[in-house]
Amino acid sequence: MTTPRIALLGFSIECNRWAPVARMHDFTNRCLLRGEEIVTDGRAASSRALGEMPGFVTTMDATGPWEPRPIMLAMSEPWGPVARDVFEGFMAEWRAGLEPLRGQVEGVYAVLHGAGLAEHLHDPEGALQALVREILGDVPFICSYDLHGNISAENVALNDAFVGYRTNPHLDMRERGAESAQLMRRLLAGEKFVRAHRRLPIIAPTVSMLTAQGPYAEVINLGQERAAADSRIVNVSVMGGFAYGDTPFNGMTAVVTATDQGAAEALAQELAEAAWARRDRFVARLTSIEEATQRALTSPVPLAFADVADNPGGGGRGNTMEILRAFHAAGVQGAVFGVINDARLAAEAHALGKGARFRAVFNQGGLDEFSHEFAADAEVVALSDGQVTGRRGIYGGTVMQLGKTARLRLVSDPPQAVNRPHDVRGIEVVVISERTQCADPAFLEHLGIDISTLRAVVVKSRGHFRGGFDEFFQHEQIVEVDGPGLTSPILTRFNWKHVPRPSLPIDTEASWP
Repeated sequence: MTTPRIALLGFSIECNRWAPVARMHDFTNRCLLRGEEIVTDGRAASSRALGEMPGFVTTMDATGPWEPRPIMLAMSEPWGPVARDVFEGFMAEWRAGLEPLRGQVEGVYAVLHGAGLAEHLHDPEGALQALVREILGDVPFICSYDLHGNISAENVALNDAFVGYRTNPHLDMRERGAESAQLMRRLLAGEKFVRAHRRLPIIAPTVSMLTAQGPYAEVINLGQERAAADSRIVNVSVMGGFAYGDTPFNGMTAVVTATDQGAAEALAQELAEAAWARRDRFVARLTSIEEATQRALTSPVPLAFADVADNPGGGGRGNTMEILRAFHAAGVQGAVFGVINDARLAAEAHALGKGARFRAVFNQGGLDEFSHEFAADAEVVALSDGQVTGRRGIYGGTVMQLGKTARLRLVSDPPQAVNRPHDVRGIEVVVISERTQCADPAFLEHLGIDISTLRAVVVKSRGHFRGGFDEFFQHEQIVEVDGPGLTSPILTRFNWKHVPRPSLPIDTEASWP
């Protein structure tokens, strides 16, 4: 066999229907790689791309000769639907890169997300897959997906192997890229794969889809057990979905890739039935801000408070003030808030310099229905340019750009007493300029914060912080707080327009054949 030539491309963004439109800057700031940059980044010790493409590239390198044909990989932090002109520009660029490869490649690998939107499309991933098939025809085509993908029939039909994450928080992205490379080798050797899928009227709240424990973990584990016992099963992906995409194909979906259609259909059905049997457990159980404040004041052990409703990892703005306002008013001590997205305030702190005291005004003037103004006297403790290499979890080994960053200490008068010494007295806030969820301890540590000394950490994150901060906080030390924001797990608070109805738990009842 000749050395296989493999086209490489990707489009990965999680889109919240209610968040502001994603622009070109959101991709260029996070990860927009063209041509050989994709391969170079994939082989680097620290990459700009998340782990799927590096996992694929390095595994292809390790398993035999190949010739990459890289085109373009576009990744952004979660935001709103991608601007029409931006996505159409991407499609034109992918088309221009694919056309010369017509009849000149033996396979294609695409990094996708599954919860993407464009201003004019519910399913931009499907549009990209269709473009690949239109130009390259029936070549082996493998797509990897985030487990939060909302999966259309086209997403399953237009590839040869469907590979979804298995962990939430996402710790297996590199492994899924590596698995995609191994499946590519099997396809190149002549194997043929088929797929089956089942979608359920379950639109699970984000906080109910952890994979260490709970109903979602149980269904995923069942799928892996069945795959290990049946050589016909190539991959099992249980896609939890992303509620805030608000698409006509929202709903938990089991996707099975196999060498036998009957085996694929039977397992997809079994997994769907297993999820349906657990349907009443896919609910959000949150702690009120008032109760969270009391726990911050009285807990005998350190706690991590997750501001799940304002999660930049799901399209939140990362700047709601309600938890900070409550903790500050109550005199909570030894607490750090990370990370608040306020470029204006970060720039002001940089202009004033380390050691300066000033009146810090967050969300000056108020920005929207959730991002209200909050002001407090503050001291500039530390500053950085915000270039950080992630240390653990989803961003581990990934180069991140937080923009101008400031560590501010809120000054209370008089200061409250503390039970024991802390590096942080009172409340400190890490302010960034490029909206990102606080999923990695390095976001705080690079400013000199010793997390092990804190009584409380409040993170703008839904769940990925669990994979980064697990060395400091066990599951029992995590409090998911019911605040306001664009990513509230209380799904009845949203005006749904496109999701299938009835669906649980938005509706009190739903049926599934």
